[in-house]
Amino acid sequence: QVQLVESGGGLVQAGGSLRLSCLASGSIFSINAMAWYRQAPGKQREMVATIITTDLSTTYADSVNGRFIISRDNAKNTIYLQMNSLKPEDTAVYYCAADKLYSDPAMDYWGKGTLVTVSS
Repeated sequence: QVQLVESGGGLVQAGGSLRLSCLASGSIFSINAMAWYRQAPGKQREMVATIITTDLSTTYADSVNGRFIISRDNAKNTIYLQMNSLKPEDTAVYYCAADKLYSDPAMDYWGKGTLVTVSS
């Protein structure tokens, strides 16, 4: 089992920056990939960014590409989401997720989420 705990959410003005953290614990050796998702009020959950643990390749949603950066600190078992040039439409609950090795591509583990609010 893998446990994921997000932190770093809060209130920020448009144009500002914020960094989210996700600490992974448990059977972390079994993680193939990790990702950040978000869900805004009245909208469906969407993928924001993903990172593969082996080659560190990354993928970003078009809406955040060029503004957000996903990274990993293996020594701390933590991934980050650096969010720059924030917009009001970035307001959402952000969730950390992990994909288990040798499983299908769907995410297997989820954190409880952290709220990001961007004011205009």
